[in-house]
Amino acid sequence: MNARLAGWLALSAFVVGADQLTKYLISNWLSYGQSWSVTRFFDLVLVYNPGAAFSFLADHDGWQRWFFIVLTSSVSVWLFLLMRKHAKEVVLPLGLALILGGAIGNLIDRVLLGAVVDFLYFHAGSRGFPAFNVADSAITAGVVLMLADQFGLAARTTRAETES
Repeated sequence: MNARLAGWLALSAFVVGADQLTKYLISNWLSYGQSWSVTRFFDLVLVYNPGAAFSFLADHDGWQRWFFIVLTSSVSVWLFLLMRKHAKEVVLPLGLALILGGAIGNLIDRVLLGAVVDFLYFHAGSRGFPAFNVADSAITAGVVLMLADQFGLAARTTRAETES
């Protein structure tokens, strides 16, 4: 394994560690459903999401746990292979490392608990964004970086083609 790939994997491991540590701390501090107001627009709240983003498939009878475990495991292998292929680049493997770390962080929850621990809740009055966690934040940042890389590449390719 080359040093660049090892560095990207270390970042993924850091995300997993930060995600699991924060979930552990919140789970030991709050009871299920309990919230603690930090600001007028931000609360810490302990909830479990058996579904995917925005509680997609959360109301089903349990099959989705295994579906998401298999899906996340498969996607994690794919992300690793992409990261290995692009390890010498900067933006794309950075995004991939963040997504991989977040995916594994949430995968651990699904395997051990059957649901993902969420605890960051932003709101305006009674309207709020669904609770999320460190892993979700890393995944979101990683996707933004991947898109930025791809649109940047497309812009460079288009510019090069028009200059020819």
